Amino acid sequence: MKLKRLSVFIILLLFLGGFTFAFLSKKVHPSFKITNNKIQKTFKDGDIIFQTSESAQCEAVRIATNSKFSHCGIIFIEKEKTYVYEAVQPVKKTQLEEWIKQGRDQKYVVKRLQNNDSLLTKDMVKKMKLYATTLMGKDYDLYFEWSDEKIYCSELVWKIYKEVANVSLCPTKKLKDFNLVHPLVQKIMKERYGNNIPYDEEVVAPSQLYDSNLVTTVFDNY
Repeated sequence: MKLKRLSVFIILLLFLGGFTFAFLSKKVHPSFKITNNKIQKTFKDGDIIFQTSESAQCEAVRIATNSKFSHCGIIFIEKEKTYVYEAVQPVKKTQLEEWIKQGRDQKYVVKRLQNNDSLLTKDMVKKMKLYATTLMGKDYDLYFEWSDEKIYCSELVWKIYKEVANVSLCPTKKLKDFNLVHPLVQKIMKERYGNNIPYDEEVVAPSQLYDSNLVTTVFDNY
């Protein structure tokens, strides 16, 4: 009788242990898998990565563009390490793991040009990285101007594709085309421009790149 009870107890422990493991496994945030080579090896040169950053300006960008994303960058592989070229202060390249940590809840989406394999040859990728390197160290563009003197995140990605590969990922818009009535957006614009808001300035937002019909999703943990 004691042996039977012991057997039932052991089986119960094994069941509960298995249940607990399965439960905890489901709770593991996908970002913990970032060191898994299977994930990183799915990314290719030229992939575009999106996240939501933690800052008032980024929140204003998200609201103004009616998108969950406020920041983006372009991926390049260098010596078997994955980097994100991004326009922050200043424009720089950041190792993928560190870039992901910067985002809200470490969530991100990666998109890829649909004809990536045929267009982004080794020579083309080399030229894209070379062009991107010429923009490294430039100041972040708080005013979202369309010059190369300063650069903001989606402008960086758009121009790398356009200037080197002659690919327009999306049409540009005017500043006035976005949702500018929200109080936070109004506050940020007032701080940046005062009473001289450049409504006709040519701009491109992360949301436009995300919604481009030229790209497709290859990773999404949102």
